[in-house]
Amino acid sequence: MDATVSPADPAAVGAHMFASDRASRGLGMKIASVGAGTATLTMTVRDDMLNGHDICHGGFITTLADSAFAFACNSGNVVTVASGLTVDFLAPAHGGDVLTATATETSRAGRTGVYDMVVTNQHGTRVALVRGRSHSLNRSVLPKEESA
Repeated sequence: MDATVSPADPAAVGAHMFASDRASRGLGMKIASVGAGTATLTMTVRDDMLNGHDICHGGFITTLADSAFAFACNSGNVVTVASGLTVDFLAPAHGGDVLTATATETSRAGRTGVYDMVVTNQHGTRVALVRGRSHSLNRSVLPKEESA
């Protein structure tokens, strides 16, 4: 970690990021938890998220997983961005389903990391598995006065 980055509470980092995250908030996502290298977000599938087969468009499922990934990989108060994602869809999600994406740090070395996200519905059925690769930019997420 760069000397300019101060440690901070992962929940405080998550709250700071969420306040500016128009995409996640606009899709109705909610933070269930943020911890060191982990995050869990939820989202209810709305009618405007359904595709021509009347199931949730995969892009919305991927976006939920990507948002959980973002909160997990930034939880250490180091600005970190995605460098890639792979997605495997396992089951459809339907209108009204409450999806939960849990991101977990699998590996972190230097400025790169690997995170695994599991997306489930309200019945615990796995809807998607996502693997993300991250790249840290070595600056603080929180302004200096908030991370002290």
